[in-house]
Amino acid sequence: MILPIIAYGDPILRKVGVKIDKEYPNLSELIENMKETMINARGIGLAAPQIGKAIRLFIVDTSPFEKDEDLDEKERVFLANFKRIFINAKIVEEEGEEWAFSEGCLSIPDINEDVFREDKITIEYLDENFEKHTENLDGLAARVVQHEYDHIEGILFTDKISSLKKRLIKKKLENISKGKISPNYRMKFPLLKRK
Repeated sequence: MILPIIAYGDPILRKVGVKIDKEYPNLSELIENMKETMINARGIGLAAPQIGKAIRLFIVDTSPFEKDEDLDEKERVFLANFKRIFINAKIVEEEGEEWAFSEGCLSIPDINEDVFREDKITIEYLDENFEKHTENLDGLAARVVQHEYDHIEGILFTDKISSLKKRLIKKKLENISKGKISPNYRMKFPLLKRK
């Protein structure tokens, strides 16, 4: 089932997600719904807070980068197959050169800004079968995971841009929270006036 994506301005996007266990109600169904929702919105990641659940769960599918000709062959092949479920994730290390990349977010449509992040991470997480993994990632895979991980920490990519850029996009952010936009996927707007 395709779920509505929570828009910028909703307080749930600012909550730190709580850990879950195997007994979390309808977890398999929730993960499938998140996948369907992400694909429908043409996203490469989706975190539970973005569908109204303040839990430590996010999904990533970087296969759309497979066609990016700016990437070398090795990275394209890796990204084509990088599909993960992250439960109770913890980034244990971020290191390397900071680099800028234009990020966007399904909860903040039509806004893209350069965000600086370190290029290597080590992350511990549980998969959908609650098996533990420790993974070292770099490049775009690391960036996508860092972006989604921020969501379960109550952080948005707009928190990581300069105050000048924040002022420049302030009106656009207000319009998103008021529902004065027309995304091509279902959204739930916190400040939409009901008639």
